[in-house]
Amino acid sequence: MKITDLKCAIMGGTPIIRITTDAGIDGYGQAEFYKSYLKPHVLYYREMIIGLDPTNVEAVMQRIRRMGAFKPWGAAVSAIEIALWDIAGKAANLPVYKLLGGKVRDKVRTYITTNRYPMPLQTPAEYVENVQKIQGWSEGFTLFKQPISFHSPMAITTPNYSYGERRNWGVHSNRGVLTRQGLNHTVACVQAMREALPDTIELALDCGPGFLPQDALRFAQACEPFQLRWLEDMLSGDYAPFVTADQYRDVKTRTSTPLHTGEQMYLRQNFMELIEKRAVDVIGPDPLDVGGIAELKWITEYADLHGIAMAPHGTGNGVFGLAALVQVCATLPDNFIAFEYPKANLPWWYDIVDGLPDQIVKDSYVDVWDRPGLGVTFRVNAAKKYLEAEDKAFFE
Repeated sequence: MKITDLKCAIMGGTPIIRITTDAGIDGYGQAEFYKSYLKPHVLYYREMIIGLDPTNVEAVMQRIRRMGAFKPWGAAVSAIEIALWDIAGKAANLPVYKLLGGKVRDKVRTYITTNRYPMPLQTPAEYVENVQKIQGWSEGFTLFKQPISFHSPMAITTPNYSYGERRNWGVHSNRGVLTRQGLNHTVACVQAMREALPDTIELALDCGPGFLPQDALRFAQACEPFQLRWLEDMLSGDYAPFVTADQYRDVKTRTSTPLHTGEQMYLRQNFMELIEKRAVDVIGPDPLDVGGIAELKWITEYADLHGIAMAPHGTGNGVFGLAALVQVCATLPDNFIAFEYPKANLPWWYDIVDGLPDQIVKDSYVDVWDRPGLGVTFRVNAAKKYLEAEDKAFFE
């Protein structure tokens, strides 16, 4: 079998890739729906992989892996990797998890990021109302992750939140030294949420990046009574093209509140310092940014050897990203906590694919399906109407 083409289309803002073969088997991958600008980056790799055997996934990846980078630029490579596994699974008539060593769990826990309702004033009462609404969802999520502080409008809407200029011109562009007022307000919001939720629902926080280490320590120590699942990306992360392992280590060793980072990082090599220095308690690479699902599995196993937990990122990964997460998380060792649930950005996505359960999440879990490849495929005739004019030949 040989690769005959690599295509990329933008559907509802989402970059979708399709790899075709001379055996009539194709595979799909995607990037986060925030990244419509990635199409030329995906197609950059086209000539490098045409003519290769797609079932030799590692051999293909060796051609292109070194030419990715930290989020968002590793997404193009990652989408290709996932499409290759989709083809390999279909060719073998096996689900991808079988090709990754087999599943160790029949259902995979997922968690929800809870910024789903407007919170214009960023008050404790608004935070409570937000999480209580999600508590009533039919999916029964048992782990909530709430964006807060520099990873939310709080740093802009709260008077005297931090020293320095308050910015509103980029992705999480605020950063600064917290004032006493800013710290106390943030802690008050956390306390209100934790007290409003039952013990059966755990709470994690997505915090930055934006904290300085001294403020990260003060906040982490203030949160110790709440027994949070983790504090994410306080110092670096999410579009920050560096790791700051020593700074995370300095904070981690002085608090019992677990620290988490890693969604922006590309390839196993960039996780080595975090893991080997035990600089954080939890890592969260995104399979659509880190280099793919095999890369995520390798990192998880190395983290497990060092006593570090895994909770993969995935909020914008859409339906094919969901399928990839289910397949790889079924194979991970017991340091796995849960993956971030990727809800589709537009409701029609669920009408143009086959393979997803009628209710995807039940009691915070997704059942692992056994269909070949990723197990999710396009209803081509239904999907065609969502192609842009320049992509009309995508399914041909």
